[in-house]
Amino acid sequence: MKRILALAFVCALTAGTFVACKKSNEAAAGGSQSAAGGKQIINLWSFTDEVPKMLDKYRELHPDFDQKYEIKTTIIATTDGAYQPALDAALTGGGSGAPDIYAVEAAFVLKYTQGDASSFAAPYASLGIDVDKMVKEAGIAQYTVDIGSRNGELVGLGYQATGGAFIYRRSIAKDVWGTDDPAVIKTKVGPGWDAFFAAAADLKAKGYGIVSGDGDIWHAVENSSDKGWIVDGKLYIDPKREAFIDLSKQLMDNGYHNDTQDWQDAWFADMKDGNPKKALGFFGPAWLINYVMVGNSGGSKPGEGTYGDWAVCEPPVGFFWGGTWVLANKDTKVKDIVGDIIKWITLDYSETGLQYFWANGTLNGPGGTKDTVGSSVVMSKSNGTLEFLGGQNMFDVFVPAGEFANGKNLTQYDESINIYWRGQVREYTAGNKSRDQAIADFKQQVADNLDIR
Repeated sequence: MKRILALAFVCALTAGTFVACKKSNEAAAGGSQSAAGGKQIINLWSFTDEVPKMLDKYRELHPDFDQKYEIKTTIIATTDGAYQPALDAALTGGGSGAPDIYAVEAAFVLKYTQGDASSFAAPYASLGIDVDKMVKEAGIAQYTVDIGSRNGELVGLGYQATGGAFIYRRSIAKDVWGTDDPAVIKTKVGPGWDAFFAAAADLKAKGYGIVSGDGDIWHAVENSSDKGWIVDGKLYIDPKREAFIDLSKQLMDNGYHNDTQDWQDAWFADMKDGNPKKALGFFGPAWLINYVMVGNSGGSKPGEGTYGDWAVCEPPVGFFWGGTWVLANKDTKVKDIVGDIIKWITLDYSETGLQYFWANGTLNGPGGTKDTVGSSVVMSKSNGTLEFLGGQNMFDVFVPAGEFANGKNLTQYDESINIYWRGQVREYTAGNKSRDQAIADFKQQVADNLDIR
């Protein structure tokens, strides 16, 4: 019954075409594994339409695919935590409605690769993929392999590379340091937080902030820590993560930022000079540039708003932020084709593989959005220049960024624990609590809500 309720109001996307959202218990009850025309069904689950759209290209490249298979796609947004319970119910219920391929994001990936729901994931090797050979030949960043491995077996990989950089305003850098050269600016903002705060003082003297809010440094702090929130089943505050409370206070007390909160209006405003004090930059991967900053820059070509006035350089500490991992169900009845699809998405470094199209912005034809991808080999032979970055080739920075990222400090509870931690840090920096009280209240929140002490 739980599974039926979870799937009752799902909007399905079948073979690339949306169908009406309606109540249906057929999948939950276990229908036929074959479509009306005798085709085999491949059930794809995702929280966005990104992976489903990729399979449109796969089908185009494999014209015989549609003669044998039909893709049924279920898309459920992560809003209000809806995706995971529905996915869990579908995996647990099994049968013809169970996912053959499913996508999970960084916020909860470990639950499916190493945690409570990891038993459903098929090792890539069991799908006919020569894992060790292809990972090496494609130049896949180690952090993505670490996150996607269960007991030494690879069960999930992404198609994006989400190693982070420092994304900064060229005009502000020139005003403060006389140059916007990434090779120079990286020595101003790092390495290390001491250099970063020295740069913040330089910027303050000229009337600028170094970042928009403390959330801008959080992901760099979080994913450069040595250990995650849970060690031996107990809550653990890594010294580098605990230092965030002091780094955040330093930003606040010295007026080094605009005290915005990420994903809120004031934060977006700093991407187009919408606040009285201009901010130098943001920490993030290429997706932050492509899918957030470009659209909030106040322009669509150089000279409009801040469009074209940006560059990227190495951050003070190596980190990654976000990403989507693709997994297969160990009980899939179509292992060969599922393996081929997953290989094409995550490991194929040829010019007809997904990642080459993705890196060059040609998945849907010329002129699309260029993005960093899992394969450094693909990026090395691709054109990563962006007008938004003043013509800079972003791959020059983002390829090594992936090598400095750490994938061994995640837990399946990160999404919740991060919210508690950052909320308590803001209470402290706002002067509402003492440092000790904020940490004590954080520990109590984790204990009360997750039963972890």
